[in-house]
Amino acid sequence: MDLEFFADGVSGICAHSPVAPGRALRWTIIANPTAGGFTIGSRWKRHHRALVEYREKAAALPPRENSGASEAAKKFAPNPRFSACGFIPTTGPGHGRKITEAVIEEAASGIRSEGSAAPFHLIVTSGGDGTSLEALSALYNAPAALRGNVAILRFPMGTGNDGADAEDLPGALELLVNPVRLEYARALRLLVSPEGPARSKGPFLAFNILSVGLDAFVTHMTNKMKGKLPGDSYKLWVDIASLLYDRLYKVDFLEVRALDEQKREITAFREKLLLLAVGSSGHRTYGSRKKILPDYRNVCAVRQMPLYRKLLLKGLFTTGAHIHKPESILFNAHRVEFSGSFPLLAQMDGETVLLQKEDFPAAIELADPVIPVLKLGAGHGSP
Repeated sequence: MDLEFFADGVSGICAHSPVAPGRALRWTIIANPTAGGFTIGSRWKRHHRALVEYREKAAALPPRENSGASEAAKKFAPNPRFSACGFIPTTGPGHGRKITEAVIEEAASGIRSEGSAAPFHLIVTSGGDGTSLEALSALYNAPAALRGNVAILRFPMGTGNDGADAEDLPGALELLVNPVRLEYARALRLLVSPEGPARSKGPFLAFNILSVGLDAFVTHMTNKMKGKLPGDSYKLWVDIASLLYDRLYKVDFLEVRALDEQKREITAFREKLLLLAVGSSGHRTYGSRKKILPDYRNVCAVRQMPLYRKLLLKGLFTTGAHIHKPESILFNAHRVEFSGSFPLLAQMDGETVLLQKEDFPAAIELADPVIPVLKLGAGHGSP
């Protein structure tokens, strides 16, 4: 791993990027140096090659005028070399959010002083889902006036990368060397009873998948054992959960009611569920590209089943073939309400919380589209 090479490479690409043409570009690269994309040798070699290739592509583009690292990046960077590149290695939980909040304040200050001529701020996260979750949570709460002046690009530098903007680094770098438009992505919110103990731990936000049940247990145990087990601990806990989950957590009936954006009921059912997963859209993965939502539908519920069926179905989540099995219930919804009488783990893009029966009724709902992201294609959209 060579953080200076990475910083120089991404900064050099940004210096020629056609993002936000006609405006000064300010970039901030937030990187988790302990993420697998930096520390796993085989992955780092692929990323090294990609940076060499795309820096050459960027060099053929005109250099950006009046552009460079953000003032926030210069403030947080640990040395002058990184400061010049706009590169900030994170030092612990919450650091990514703090940096993003500083970028938001800088962007707001630019609007106040320069109006429509204010620089465009690009935040590049280079880590796993935790790094992007921190930055996205800060952006979710940013003032509406900033949404056309800031965007986030999430590099897949972690071990899971389900929330990244591309499956691999070359795919993400394409967004820096080609004309792009600004789109606005949705977040997911977990809402709990104001009388329950979880209320004080919120707000609960996700930007990829928010779910309850067995997969949240897998996430919880993976987080607890991170760094203590070799290899893919998520896959290990999927195997263990198939055997142990309903011995540790009661799998009983959940009352589920789904609504569309106009608050009209789509479906309602009462089932013993192993998991209930809601995506910010369809075609979503989690757990290192497990295709829990492989088509246009953004909700998947899986009924409780005998052990032999669990062992059979767990492998199907890799390809998305589980949706053809009778245990799966899939549909589209804007809001999914659920209630039970037993403790239930929830996970939000890899962060978990234990819901008690006092936290019900609870709901998972789509928020307004407010997260500015880059998509291939010229022009800028509007929220």
